[in-house]
Amino acid sequence: MAIKDVLLPLVGEPRAAAIAAIDKCMAVAGNIGARVTAMAVEEDILVRPKVTISNDLDNTAMAEAVRSVSDSHGLLKAFDAAAVRFGVRNEQKLDRLAAADIPADFARCARLRDLTIVPVRTHDSQSEKIVERLIFESGRPILMCPEEFVAELPVVFGDVVIAWDHTAPAARAVADALPMLQSAAKVRIVTATDDKTPAELESGAALVSHLAEHGIKATFEMVKIDGSSVGKVFEAYVHANAVDLLIMGAYRHSRLNEIVWGGATKTIIGRPPCWVMMSR
Repeated sequence: MAIKDVLLPLVGEPRAAAIAAIDKCMAVAGNIGARVTAMAVEEDILVRPKVTISNDLDNTAMAEAVRSVSDSHGLLKAFDAAAVRFGVRNEQKLDRLAAADIPADFARCARLRDLTIVPVRTHDSQSEKIVERLIFESGRPILMCPEEFVAELPVVFGDVVIAWDHTAPAARAVADALPMLQSAAKVRIVTATDDKTPAELESGAALVSHLAEHGIKATFEMVKIDGSSVGKVFEAYVHANAVDLLIMGAYRHSRLNEIVWGGATKTIIGRPPCWVMMSR
């Protein structure tokens, strides 16, 4: 199925990196011919005013924290400029929510979209909460755009890597990413393992055969974990091989297990090394 309907969640301030990420996301949307709905949220922010001590009890309320909101209009202005520049069909929506309600609202809006493109800040708790809620509650794939590397990110996904472990989330990710895989010039299936078991070899070969039925020529290889972690292995592989897009299933292990002990999903969400497409 072609990707034609995309959600772009926008929250926070119109920082230079955020505007650059919006621009890059819209360039990708324009390249695949998708319509983009920008969902901007004015986030309630606690602001403590300067207080002058007074004996006037009627003025005690001045000492209370007052609420302001994030500059979502600045983000929408950047979105509108990018939509015009790249000729992207679009619509805009604006809401005002408490920070705790934002991830669930984005997940609800994502359910009737083909894909959600998410600008991600490195090791940012709000970004991680938004991504995790989209993974668990939208039922749709996400594409993470790392603000940290936005200047280096390509618009066309020519070199694509599939992180393959024969799990249901990985299989779902491959199915959701078929449009990206079919347009890629190079597709590599990579399994991170120290064992190289017959079952792993057979699984990789089977995926190569499956993709061939969709007109996708792919290669399969194994990389050693060698005392590292799966997430770090793929991070290193992406940087060493100038990968454009990493496709992977999310949370092979339980979310609680990854929160406590760490895992590939948590590593990649915390700091995506390139464009990353995830499904579960």
